[in-house]
Amino acid sequence: MVYLFNLFPGIVGLLSGWASGLGQPASVAATVGALVLTAAVGYLLGSLNAAIIVSKTLFKQDIRQFGSGNAGLTNMHRVYGKKGALLTLAGDFLKQFAAIFIGMILTGQTGAYLAGLFCMIGHIFPVYYRFKGGKGVLTAATMILLLDPAIFLVLFIIFAVVLLFTRYVSLASVICAFIYPAVVYYESKLVTGSNPPMTLMLFALFVGVIIIFMHRSNIFRIFNNEENKFSFRSKPDAQKIFDAEDKENDKQNEYIPNIAKKKKKKK
Repeated sequence: MVYLFNLFPGIVGLLSGWASGLGQPASVAATVGALVLTAAVGYLLGSLNAAIIVSKTLFKQDIRQFGSGNAGLTNMHRVYGKKGALLTLAGDFLKQFAAIFIGMILTGQTGAYLAGLFCMIGHIFPVYYRFKGGKGVLTAATMILLLDPAIFLVLFIIFAVVLLFTRYVSLASVICAFIYPAVVYYESKLVTGSNPPMTLMLFALFVGVIIIFMHRSNIFRIFNNEENKFSFRSKPDAQKIFDAEDKENDKQNEYIPNIAKKKKKKK
């Protein structure tokens, strides 16, 4: 496995290293405090929802009031098109990168996973936006990419294949979430020849379960053939609304001359 924290061995786990130098009771307390701080930093960064920030700043609207009502990448693309989606992608990637990097500095490998997980939770339940955010797919994908690129590559290929054949982003996300723990298990078997740590399996299982849970309404709509299909070519919903409003305004302002009817001559 290739992890982000292997690239910066000199600055990994500063608080963990400091805590280990204390006496037994103080060391435990300091370690717990460092982990709580790491989780809090991850959660607060995750609560900075890029979709909401971009929609309010750039489009003067709240993405949660349009489309599916979800403050995530897919709904941003559906409502505002590629520009809104790319800005959302960049924002959510950067916040997850910052969370994992800070977690790595504070408490090492454990902190990287913990901060990444709480960043995803913060994205789903943002404290700044009344706990109504996205569904966590993008932040989860970024987290897996930074922590283990090999696993990300496997999941990305599966995601792309499912999306190509079904055009359901939600279905591709759910399938990847479902098989994520299995990919973690078999990657460890192939690379190290042994089972992965139980904490890593629990981490993967929790991430998969929460992603599936957040897509429960999408699963219901897929079974009822009501789920929206993804398309790069379709016009953004916001543009459709603007076009419809423009047509309506043009129709109301259109000048239609009042042509008097010619009177028929009486014989």
